[in-house]
Amino acid sequence: MAKTTVFKGAATALITPLNENGIDYERFGTLIDWQIEQGIDALVICGTTGEASTLTDAEHKEAIRFAVERAAHRVPIIAGTGGNDTAYAIELTKYACSVGADAALVVTPYYNKATQKGLIKMFTAIADASTIPLILYNIPSRTGVNIAPETFVALAEHPMIAGIKEASGNISQCVKIMSLVGDKLDMYSGNDDQIVPLLSIGGSGVISVLSNVFPKETSQMCKKYFDGDVKESAKMQLDYLPLINALFSEVNPIPVKAAMAKLGYCDNFVRMPLTVMEDAHAEVLYDEMRKCGLDV
Repeated sequence: MAKTTVFKGAATALITPLNENGIDYERFGTLIDWQIEQGIDALVICGTTGEASTLTDAEHKEAIRFAVERAAHRVPIIAGTGGNDTAYAIELTKYACSVGADAALVVTPYYNKATQKGLIKMFTAIADASTIPLILYNIPSRTGVNIAPETFVALAEHPMIAGIKEASGNISQCVKIMSLVGDKLDMYSGNDDQIVPLLSIGGSGVISVLSNVFPKETSQMCKKYFDGDVKESAKMQLDYLPLINALFSEVNPIPVKAAMAKLGYCDNFVRMPLTVMEDAHAEVLYDEMRKCGLDV
């Protein structure tokens, strides 16, 4: 068992409803309430899907504070506080601690990258400054740097490092990580097409884009697995695969923003350099949403 379990099941990597004027807090609050009412197990605020990279410092902090207040302890709030500037990541993490976030999601440094030694030093410095558990976010396709399985061995010894969001897509790497630190760190799938595969090697759940659209069902996919109904859990994984593929047919969060706008939870607005979804891709996405039972 990991030292601290932030959540078990499905956490939504939540979109940030934006428009030309900034964050639409009325819709943000409605979205948070709906996710919780649907039975989601946790919410990640200001992650990749939340467009953290183009939020201002003030917006980033206010979105975290607002979400903590709105959730009112109904589910854990996990604040995205990572970055490629360690000092700024520490500042954001301290802020998340101060406003009552339950955990922080800390991504590997992008663009400047790092050696494995650098990753250990950076994550340790952030963890040293934190009073809440950290989930380390490994997504080499975006950041250009991979956390090696052996690196987690060193990081797992820190009392504030509690979990891993593994989005490398490399199942063999995930197996090796679990074999080395599965008794010390919780692993969450960072890829919606690999939820059940990671649960099968001892994973604790998923940090999901799909659950923006289907929070109840994504949570149920995990719960059914944990309850021993592996067959039904696997069936859900396969049934939702076409929609998952459509949600990643362009760079995340472009498609999920289009999907959530269609459902009325946000404007179909993303900040540059992102652009709204191409019409041809959007039609495929809406078709898959309809096949999954949504009236769009």
